[in-house]
Amino acid sequence: MNKIAYLQCPTGISGDMCLGSLVSLGVPVEYLVEKLNGLGIEQEYQLRVELVHRQTQQATKIHVDLKHHHHHQHSHHHGRHLPEIEEMILKAKLPLQAEAWSLAVFRQLAVAEGAVHGIEPEKVHFHEVGAVDAIVDIVGTCLGLDWLGIDSNQEGLPLIYCSPFPTGGGTVRAAHGQMAVPVPAVLKLWEMRNCPVYSNGIDKELVTPTGAAIATTLARSFGSPPPITLKQVGLGAGSLDLPIPNILRLWLGESSNQNTNIPDFADTSPNLETNLDTNLETISVLETQIDDLNPQAVGYVFDALFAAGAVDVFTQGIGMKKSRPGILLTVICHPQHLASCEEILFRETTTLGIRRTIGQRTILQRQIQQVETPYGQVGVKVAWKGQAAEKVITNVQPEYEDCADLARKYNIPWREIQRLSLQNWYLQNHK
Repeated sequence: MNKIAYLQCPTGISGDMCLGSLVSLGVPVEYLVEKLNGLGIEQEYQLRVELVHRQTQQATKIHVDLKHHHHHQHSHHHGRHLPEIEEMILKAKLPLQAEAWSLAVFRQLAVAEGAVHGIEPEKVHFHEVGAVDAIVDIVGTCLGLDWLGIDSNQEGLPLIYCSPFPTGGGTVRAAHGQMAVPVPAVLKLWEMRNCPVYSNGIDKELVTPTGAAIATTLARSFGSPPPITLKQVGLGAGSLDLPIPNILRLWLGESSNQNTNIPDFADTSPNLETNLDTNLETISVLETQIDDLNPQAVGYVFDALFAAGAVDVFTQGIGMKKSRPGILLTVICHPQHLASCEEILFRETTTLGIRRTIGQRTILQRQIQQVETPYGQVGVKVAWKGQAAEKVITNVQPEYEDCADLARKYNIPWREIQRLSLQNWYLQNHK
């Protein structure tokens, strides 16, 4: 059983909403305060928990109250830079997961802010008030997730999934004057992870840079909830009163799925392809049946789909209504190519509707190896399971085109070239 979490953010996400949802799930505030004290900023703020109502629903609101008198003694300290914050985190003796996650979130935030202003992440300046707030929110959230025992994958990322983000709108006051919402750092963070976003019609700042940094760093993918046995839901309140309850809902549950690459509608987890355990990947399948298209057009469609990134395309003969013979056209592609493949089907065929499903496929690792034959070189596709020592070769196939070129050139049967290629591959590899 894996312990997993899903961030559902109908009204966006901010650092204090994350913290609120975790306290709501039972993470003790005393524990958070005790661990946060290791950062050496306990003189600068106080953590306060309040149960509030948002549109008649009760949720947990966290306040990070800044102690203003302190700032005058430290007036030279107008905010902090990334290296200083990283050093604070490393010195704080946090639990290892919480430390690694906190560093990753701050780094991601600094990379985004740096990209916006055209400076190195190390030069990014977290403003005085914002710095304390961001440190407490980010480190506190990572401490809470660690305390709840959310499992991690091989790369050390927690098994957290996240819904698409509402864009919000309007403008917001910032240190540099008025800014359009979403603010530049949030847009940059979404762009870094190719996040799905939508407008819910609320023109306010719904996703803050801190909230976006937490979600885009720690979530494996964005979309519908993964298959989950729901155990508990944490409710974290935002500051604004909105037309719908301004609450971040953190779903906590278990996934019986040992393989945590759960099929997802927008799986942008960077390590999907390289999950060496299983090589499982998410794939889209498009299909449509057609009974009124010139068969010559089908060949053209095949080429266009492969050019657009389709992994495979095939047709099957079927009987359709009014006893017409037709074809079932199926396209298999990665989710990021779905839109362009669909576009080609509508443009190049007479279809009026395309079905799509999301599935998973297990793929063997493969590579092309060159083999010498008496007539020239032939590429041979070799597929295997497992890692270095336990590598089991399961399939060896000479490339059709290479064999065909040599067969034509020397006027020898294609099957003969294919046989020679295989024979020579085995000779080369079983010395």
